[in-house]
Amino acid sequence: MILALNKASLFFGGRAIFDEIGFQINPGDRIGLVGRNGAGKSTLLKLIAGDYSLDAGSMSMAKEVRIGFLRQDLKMDMHKTIVQIARSAFEEVERINVRIEEINAEFAVRTDYESDSYGQLISEISDLSERFGMLGGDSLDADVELVLKGLGFVPEVFDQPLNTFSGGWRMRAELARLLLQKPELLLLDEPTNHLDIESIMWLEKHLGESSQTLMVVSHDRTFLDNVTNRTIEVSMGKSYDFNASYSKYVSLRAEIREKQIAAAKNQAKEIKQTEELIERFRAKASKASFAQSLIKKLDKMDRIELDQEDTTSMNFKFQPTPRSGKVVAKAEGVSKSYGDKLVLRGVDLEVERGDRVAFVGQNGQGKSTLVKALLKEITAEGTMELGHNVQVGYFAQDQADELDGDRTTLQTIEDASPEDMRKNARSLLGSFMFRGEDADKKVRVLSGGERGRLALCKLLLQPINFLVMDEPTNHLDMNSKDVLKKSLLGFDGTLLVVSHDREFLEGLVTKTIEFRDHEVKTLLGGIEFYLEQRKLENMREVEAKTAVAKAKKSEAKKVDEDGVSYKDRKQLEKHKRNLTRKLEKVEEEIEDLEAQIKTWDDQLADANGYIELMKDAEFYPKYEQKKAKLEAEMELWEKVNIEKEELEQRYSVS
Repeated sequence: MILALNKASLFFGGRAIFDEIGFQINPGDRIGLVGRNGAGKSTLLKLIAGDYSLDAGSMSMAKEVRIGFLRQDLKMDMHKTIVQIARSAFEEVERINVRIEEINAEFAVRTDYESDSYGQLISEISDLSERFGMLGGDSLDADVELVLKGLGFVPEVFDQPLNTFSGGWRMRAELARLLLQKPELLLLDEPTNHLDIESIMWLEKHLGESSQTLMVVSHDRTFLDNVTNRTIEVSMGKSYDFNASYSKYVSLRAEIREKQIAAAKNQAKEIKQTEELIERFRAKASKASFAQSLIKKLDKMDRIELDQEDTTSMNFKFQPTPRSGKVVAKAEGVSKSYGDKLVLRGVDLEVERGDRVAFVGQNGQGKSTLVKALLKEITAEGTMELGHNVQVGYFAQDQADELDGDRTTLQTIEDASPEDMRKNARSLLGSFMFRGEDADKKVRVLSGGERGRLALCKLLLQPINFLVMDEPTNHLDMNSKDVLKKSLLGFDGTLLVVSHDREFLEGLVTKTIEFRDHEVKTLLGGIEFYLEQRKLENMREVEAKTAVAKAKKSEAKKVDEDGVSYKDRKQLEKHKRNLTRKLEKVEEEIEDLEAQIKTWDDQLADANGYIELMKDAEFYPKYEQKKAKLEAEMELWEKVNIEKEELEQRYSVS
């Protein structure tokens, strides 16, 4: 036994967070802690970690149990580097190493080999060396590099201080420290929130190969199924323990609930029949003793009480969308850097009406950056444009944090509502689980999940036909994610979603765009096809791809017989393709202009046509403008054609 809770109760402000809950954590348990937002999952982790004391009941723990806790609210030394944070997991190893060096230095100057003190030093260094090996001191540097790389860090940033990284990367550094520390009990609170798909799958593999005891809070179904073998649900102050992974728990919970309801109905029927018999025989002297025995039977009966169930859920659907043009969003040659850091390079992308697109790839590869560039939230090099009659609804990663904390939930929705919808603000809030007094809550007191729901509610206030969502499932509980996904499946506009949640994307998107090495690649298939193609569950393949990428960089430095490097050759070929497309567009324009001018010339040659044209006082200016534009297009065609021919002759670009 590692830890046991017995009739444990905890109250906040008179409200029971836990009411006589109990369970035991044993070595090797891998527990998924689930429940609605606000049910007390994070609070339970903090209770186990020692942040809170019970108001009633008891919590017992085995001796010398080290607990590692990945919190959502991190407190870290911002001046330490990434590698220093990771290596701090080996404090005991570092102390042992220092002491071993001290003893070796003493050996170098001492000659009293037969003395007791010299023998004691030999014994001490032997014990220290054994302990050093047990703690992994011999492979410390390799282990640190393996874990940091697995969580997405590249060696170039190992020595950068923590204050130069975003909150998500800081969380990864702390997670690396905990994984390297190997505590007897590892508590993880939403570990996948800031991880990309590759890092999540690496973490699943790492935890799967470990014998560590684990308790994890997560709203990622696939992650829970892959790393847990036991599920504890927290609901309405009670706990329910299932010896099964998440998906099996869901079906077991439903079966138990159905049996409980059936048993309660049968008992209620039996009680009613017994009470009727008692009433029938109570007044009859001959049956009085029988009636009394029935009364005693009812008194002794253990009444079946149905477990309280939290059935609240979101309930909404998107408004019918106005029709947009065929091309919804287009990007050509988009590049973006932040200082010396290149994020995107020469990206071309087109989103058509009705597309359901997922942006996937490692963090920092430019997914959110391209979204913001397309929507003009930031500036970038290249051409970016939205199509005809495109009306955008944008849910950003930090959308929930942008809400005004001093406004109430009702005021937030009323402020954002069109005039004719303000009267429905309370009803709309109710659809997003803000009922009764919730409407008067200040935004600043809402949980992360509640803020996320409020931000989603705001999104529905305007008709939209291009919905862009950047990590919409962060902080949403399982039920809310299900409702959101169901609603998105019914959305009849164009969808672009940035997400690392595999189960959420499954069946939702039909096109996957992968961001890698500052560029994008489009796969005409959903997330299942993407994962199958990339085979990301095998990290050795990822390492092999890294080796291939390095080989390509090496190849790019080589030059061909014309003295042109591989990289420059690719750029020249791309330039030629652009010139070819430009020629085709100019030729189409010339054909359209010539056809229009010929039509007018034919009309001018005909008496009736001439009279009809002369009714328009602006005809001749328009006629001359068309002819001037045709002449300009002919000159442009000649210029582009010459440039293309010179390129082909000079560099032999095929």
